[in-house]
Amino acid sequence: MDFSEDANHSGTDKDMLYMLGGAALVLFGTGLILSNPMVRRYLGQIGVGNLMTAALPDVDRYLKLRNM
Repeated sequence: MDFSEDANHSGTDKDMLYMLGGAALVLFGTGLILSNPMVRRYLGQIGVGNLMTAALPDVDRYLKLRNM
């Protein structure tokens, strides 16, 4: 096994690991923020649920077009 090839591949693997770890931390942080009752109450007043129900037909139409 050539060590120069292994060194090149380990750099990209390490970068991918850092990227996935960062994405996991963002997802975990978002979950912590959204689990706060005060944030939930604020989002309920804004009407985020209404926004999602309004966006569902567009998402459905996009998925149908994508499957063609």
